Amino acid sequence: MKRTNLIYWILTGLSAALMVFSSIPNILSVPQAVDFVITHLGYPTYFLPFVGVAKLLGAIAILIPGFPRIKEWAYAGLIYDLVAAIYSGISVGDPASAWLPIFVPIILITASYIFYHKKLKEAELSRK
Repeated sequence: MKRTNLIYWILTGLSAALMVFSSIPNILSVPQAVDFVITHLGYPTYFLPFVGVAKLLGAIAILIPGFPRIKEWAYAGLIYDLVAAIYSGISVGDPASAWLPIFVPIILITASYIFYHKKLKEAELSRK
């Protein structure tokens, strides 16, 4: 149980940190983020802060203990965001070197999700 819990918190902390750090430029509408998302990818101006706030809330949701339904939705939302980022890069013709690194947070978030359920299952078994 301790090992699973430790791995879960390491993976979740790294996942949340990556999402928080990527949300800040979006929320603040930093010129480089605006140029990339609005000009390069072609999304509307209002999209950038919306996605930034959604990523921030998702990162907070996976960190807060309890609230299993919200946590499930947060994991799904973070993965949707990252898959959409890959799709957007491919759609505008970005080389693989631009969108392949996005698989790192996808792998971290997926592993965090797996260990979240493993942790829940172990906690349930220890109660019996």
